[in-house]
Amino acid sequence: MSVVMNFAMFPTRKNESLSPYVAKVVKSIRSSGFESQLTSMGTIVETDTLSEALSVIDNAYATLEDSCDRVYITVNIDIRKSEKGRIHSKIDSVEKKI
Repeated sequence: MSVVMNFAMFPTRKNESLSPYVAKVVKSIRSSGFESQLTSMGTIVETDTLSEALSVIDNAYATLEDSCDRVYITVNIDIRKSEKGRIHSKIDSVEKKI
């Protein structure tokens, strides 16, 4: 199974620049060991199961929980019973058609 998730997480009611908080989230994602890709609007992560994807979100939230009173999260998830590697193969498929 391949679970591709795109999510963004950041605190509200903080300074104009949220990059220090986003950096904490990205460090948490990278330490998970799952394939990930940082974008300007969020981070894409690929896992084997939905529960693993949700644990990535939970662990990322834990990095902000103590220092932030309010955290905003958006999540999109695509689950497919196929091989892994879809972070790159989905992009490659479109690029070949352009």
